[in-house]
Amino acid sequence: MEAATVQEVALGPMLKVKEASPTDAEEPQTSPQQGARSPIPQLLAPLEEHPKIWLPRALKQTYIRKVGDTVNLLVPFQGKPKPRATWTHNGCALDASRVSVRNGERDSILFIREAQRADSGCYQLSVQLGGLEATATIDILVIERPGPPQSIKLVDVWGSSATLEWTPPQDTGNAALLGYTVQKADTKSGLWFTVLERYHRTKCIISNLIVGNSYAFRVFAENQCGLSETAPITADVAHIQKAATVYKTKGFAQRDFSEAPKFTQPLANCTTVTGYDTQLFCCVRATPKPKITWLKNKMDIQGNPKYRALTHLGICSLEIRKPGPFDGGIYTCKAVNPLGEASVDCRVDVIAPL
Repeated sequence: MEAATVQEVALGPMLKVKEASPTDAEEPQTSPQQGARSPIPQLLAPLEEHPKIWLPRALKQTYIRKVGDTVNLLVPFQGKPKPRATWTHNGCALDASRVSVRNGERDSILFIREAQRADSGCYQLSVQLGGLEATATIDILVIERPGPPQSIKLVDVWGSSATLEWTPPQDTGNAALLGYTVQKADTKSGLWFTVLERYHRTKCIISNLIVGNSYAFRVFAENQCGLSETAPITADVAHIQKAATVYKTKGFAQRDFSEAPKFTQPLANCTTVTGYDTQLFCCVRATPKPKITWLKNKMDIQGNPKYRALTHLGICSLEIRKPGPFDGGIYTCKAVNPLGEASVDCRVDVIAPL
């Protein structure tokens, strides 16, 4: 007798008809409505909850871990009666020696004790219940530090600058490079100092190097996991030579300060008393320094012990010691230099004491 089958219905109770076997044919079965050999319908449990996966927000984007870290993913789902949950890695079954799975009533846990780069890929969780299925995909990326840059060399040195060049690392650590870190070290101290961080090109110019010092350079590669463990060092050392500097003085025209004598303060007329010393003052300006001559009534009195003449910083003075009635008259101060001459006069009157 041909077997009659009924497919499962997504909603409501599901009926499944079992195929008749020879044993079933020998057993007498009666029904008020059907013959003895008709199949017996079996009632299956209804679906109370359709299968559905509640993927956490953190797992909706690429899940990144470092090599050696633990991967512990808990993904809740629903379905009643308990659905069947299975995991695959890149469309293949999981490696039971590295990945363990625990399925509960309401969730499934994927656990990797020490992640390796080979564990990266697409993990798919499938929850099946009857003829219904729900799936969720999780992208896992396991990264590590990149390898060191290759073929670093010192291209050129000029002035207080140096040019470096290198090639990208062969291994980027399973992640995109964030850039390069360039360091310099003075050969005297041997201490390394960072001059560039997260530099994206493979050629750079290092400036402001100290004249007279020698420098070595090294370059690290950097990704999301950090800097490369090692860095190549330039085989050549950059010697910053002191350039020979020639100083050229700028010519200028020298100013001529020569000036003919000119009295800025003239002599003043005065009246003195017999027997009391009297002084006469005037000021003269001249370059070069002028020769000062004193006259009385147009007669030269230089060398006369009765008179004392002084000149300091252009101030000319004449002291008349204990003048008498015959010392009155016209006194003249005369200044002479190669550019010319000038003179000033004053009248001095000597009176008897009262």
